Amino acid sequence: QVQLVESGGGLVQAGGSLRLSCAASGRTFSRYTMGWFRQAPGKGREIVAAISRSGNTLYADSAKGRFTISRDNAKNTVSLQMNSLKPEDTAVYYCAAEDDSAIIYRSSTQYEYWGQGTQVTVSS
Repeated sequence: QVQLVESGGGLVQAGGSLRLSCAASGRTFSRYTMGWFRQAPGKGREIVAAISRSGNTLYADSAKGRFTISRDNAKNTVSLQMNSLKPEDTAVYYCAAEDDSAIIYRSSTQYEYWGQGTQVTVSS
């Protein structure tokens, strides 16, 4: 079983920055596409960014230009650097892993493993 643990969430002011990290267990980390999703109260879980096993990336339009996803296979970690944060970025952010294909999926239903989530709150 793959274990994913997020860290780095917190409270920041609009315009500030935050870096989220996800630590993954297992020796097959490099096989997985890794994604960051977020969910605000009363809303569905939406993709923020994802990165394939080969380093290809995908970003939601809302994240493009502000957020950067990266991975370090040697450390079994994936990170999300978030800059120019806005109040609408407030949500619980989840780390997820997918191992069925090399394609980067946007839908949360394609990801098999999930972390517990970390709260990001952006004040105005």
